[in-house]
Amino acid sequence: MQVRELDIAGSWEFTPPAFPDHRGLFAAPFQEQAFVEAVGHPMRLAQTNHSVSRRGTIRGVHFADVPPSQAKYVYCPYGALLDVIVDIRVGSPTFGQWTSVVLDSEKFNALYVSEGLGHSFIALADNTAMSYFCSEPFNPSAEHGITPMDPALGLPWPSDIEPILSDKDRDAPTLAEAEAAGLLPSYSDCVAYRDKLRGLS
Repeated sequence: MQVRELDIAGSWEFTPPAFPDHRGLFAAPFQEQAFVEAVGHPMRLAQTNHSVSRRGTIRGVHFADVPPSQAKYVYCPYGALLDVIVDIRVGSPTFGQWTSVVLDSEKFNALYVSEGLGHSFIALADNTAMSYFCSEPFNPSAEHGITPMDPALGLPWPSDIEPILSDKDRDAPTLAEAEAAGLLPSYSDCVAYRDKLRGLS
């Protein structure tokens, strides 16, 4: 398993070896030992989600209140997508910045999005599937969003693909509006919660 820490603290890319043969292919997108060595604590699994999206579908930017928020380990079992992680943690050195990785069903690479980060993606092919391992169950009262079309964020959506959004995501506040409304998590709260998970507090 190859592991790469991304530019936004609290996010990693995991790329497993793939083993093709005359029957097809085998890969293990999640491996606990590699995860714990990188992140510093086990992945708590409270819920799994599965979405299928048309080409151009954008989901997110989604996040949840900290604590406990909802960390996500995501990979693409079919198709291809551009996954985007946004630092929405007020007080973070990289607040308002983003990083992106293409996930697809050739590499079976995965991303870990830790507590307090914003998450979004766009499907690059029809019938693209996304699989999510979630550390906490869905809690509607604690869930929030930022519009993925926020011009101040300038997220890297391909210019040659017409975006498809839900009304909820399209009408979500910008990052500045969410900050003014007190919706965003603080960097200090996120660090404290991660330290607790790692047994450091």
